[in-house]
Amino acid sequence: MTASTESQASTGEVAVPEELREASRQVSNWNRWGPDDELGTLNHITPELVASAATLVKKGVTFSLSVPFDAYGPQGAHGFRRNPIHLMSLDGGDREMVERLGGWGGETEQQISHIWRGPMRFNDDYIMMPLQAATQWDALSHVYYDQQLYNGYSADAVTSLGASRDSIDKVAAAGKVVGRGVLLDVARHRGVTHLPEGTVINPEDLEATASAQGVEVGQGDIVIVRTGWWLRFLETHDGESWAMTSPGIGWRCAQWLHERRAAAIACDNIAVETSTMEFPGVMLPFHMLALRDMGMMLGEMWNLESLGEDCAEDHVYEFLLVSQPLLITGAVGSPINPLAIK
Repeated sequence: MTASTESQASTGEVAVPEELREASRQVSNWNRWGPDDELGTLNHITPELVASAATLVKKGVTFSLSVPFDAYGPQGAHGFRRNPIHLMSLDGGDREMVERLGGWGGETEQQISHIWRGPMRFNDDYIMMPLQAATQWDALSHVYYDQQLYNGYSADAVTSLGASRDSIDKVAAAGKVVGRGVLLDVARHRGVTHLPEGTVINPEDLEATASAQGVEVGQGDIVIVRTGWWLRFLETHDGESWAMTSPGIGWRCAQWLHERRAAAIACDNIAVETSTMEFPGVMLPFHMLALRDMGMMLGEMWNLESLGEDCAEDHVYEFLLVSQPLLITGAVGSPINPLAIK
């Protein structure tokens, strides 16, 4: 028994199952790209692969893969994550600003009064939201265990001031999330609009879907898995049950992705992986393997409906994918608007 497991036993914490630890050893990319690496499997995307992905654009058709950032998403109004709040700070209703202020206020009010005297008017707004409220990337600093982040960095590298290691701005600054996207439409392959509640997608399912679609996953690919679960949310608008009953990737898919040297994975559900607890007391084991051990970013809550329909129509499941995060210093995730270009 290690010091870590002894500590867990004494406090009643659930230890990392040995089967999961063995998987961790098999898929680990720590030091693969050097001791200072913070990009993980995005290193698989080379300039040559980006250039090759650009040649996949044949029709000039683009697909936004984002869900709406508004008050009606799956996060609800309570908890540590909430739906975005959109506020207007100036709008057309302020057209009588000069008369109403009447010289009241400080420097800001006087500046606005001065502008409003002229013919040009403008609207301005704010948005307040968790960075992972809707379509987003998980940064490598998002999940850890045994007090270590990806590549052996201490979990203490993330403080209330932000993540000094494995943060999303390292990815954004590198401009790395551009390459070949591959859609694996598991739901359509099974002939259903959406997978049943709690369905665990295993490597065999990914392989069977890819084979049926006539596509292969290789180095540097960004794998996108459609479960149809976003369509399910649009039917129910019940965010809590949608999240708690989600189908998704099983932890054994980590090895499948590792062997193919995939760059990242995204899905149309709440957390990429299933909500089904595959190990008693262990939440999100695929997150543990992907983010902490492999250094593989996870994309969550992507809208794959229009893209899925087009791929089924023309039987082309590969495309140029552009999915850059925002350059938010020290953040452990970022909202995105991914674009698939065919």
